Amino acid sequence: MAQVTDSAEALGVLCRALRDDVDGLADQLTLMILEREDSYRELGIPIREDVRETCRSNLERALSVLGGDLPADTDPASLTVATAHRRARQGVPLEVVLRAYRLCGRLLWDRMRVASRDRFGGLYDRALLDVAEQVWRMIDGSSARLVDAYRDEEARLRSRDLGRRYSVVEGLLDGRGSDPAYAREAALTLGLPEHGDLACVVAPVVDISDDPLRTPREALRAGGYTSVWHPRRSEVVGLVALGATTAPAAATREVAELLGPCASGPVGVSPPVAGLAEVDAGRRLARLAARTLDDATPAIATLDDRLPEALLADSPEVAGRLRRVVLGGLLDLPEPDRRTLLRTLEVVLAEGGSPTHAAAALYCHRNTVMYRLSRIEALTARRLAEPRDRLLLTLSVLARD
Repeated sequence: MAQVTDSAEALGVLCRALRDDVDGLADQLTLMILEREDSYRELGIPIREDVRETCRSNLERALSVLGGDLPADTDPASLTVATAHRRARQGVPLEVVLRAYRLCGRLLWDRMRVASRDRFGGLYDRALLDVAEQVWRMIDGSSARLVDAYRDEEARLRSRDLGRRYSVVEGLLDGRGSDPAYAREAALTLGLPEHGDLACVVAPVVDISDDPLRTPREALRAGGYTSVWHPRRSEVVGLVALGATTAPAAATREVAELLGPCASGPVGVSPPVAGLAEVDAGRRLARLAARTLDDATPAIATLDDRLPEALLADSPEVAGRLRRVVLGGLLDLPEPDRRTLLRTLEVVLAEGGSPTHAAAALYCHRNTVMYRLSRIEALTARRLAEPRDRLLLTLSVLARD
């Protein structure tokens, strides 16, 4: 029998012959895919029917395109794009989808050669050699469209997920976590416990280009903590699940230690709060803890370790009044003298009221410290030996900071 050399005729005949058995092709391709790929079995859907339907549709489309039978108003890549979008939504890895497309191409090519040999006595063998490049070019083109469509859908889903997560965290910060239904939905969306202990973290943002905490999620993950991070215009907020294996207060301190190397500015950590219902309160406490720190110095503050400073930071008017009333005439001294006496007072208080220890820290004689203390007591009308006066003097030093 003479060979047919016209490639278009050969493709048309062979593709129409294979379309007569498209169901058998779909069954074979489905089996090949499911035998090679574990990902499909982990999707939790009736995947055999889903994969077979996709295989049949794409096989029929490929045969129509190659055979020249596709209607002029039909986009040849529309099924490829739809398949890419569906698999991206299902979470099937891109490389798995691409392998399925290559299996499809190999199966079609093999079955064309078999059909030419067995059904047509080798009539189209030579023509098939001529169209091999055309067939594989179509398969490569479909694969490229698949990759583009998959990545577009993946980006869209990621953007939607980020938007959803952003909205959920904003709701928690606005106090909506007190609604049990909202808290349950937030727990599912964010991957955080609804009722378990959480620590809230706040890193103020002074400039929009600032990055007050670098890679906090990775630092906490290394310590076994799950966290969610939420950028806002004036702050970065973190929600950290403290788990159940460590006491909440100890876990909060460990979180602060893990975040220490990440800080490039002041960062506040709240005490443990009981679940998503208290996130709004936790954020306020963490923000207050951050306010007790110097804006220009990278540092982590847990609220429980800085309660006096937090009380003063939360009432700036009271703090200012406290400083004026307690320190009195000391504040009216010339700057060098005032600075020396305030530094002496600060060190004496830090050294437990001991002039000897303070003198060592200040690199001066003990008698010098005693003289300065007598001046401080005369100017403020406060005595360090009196518990209430000592407390007021301590608070006045903290209020200055």
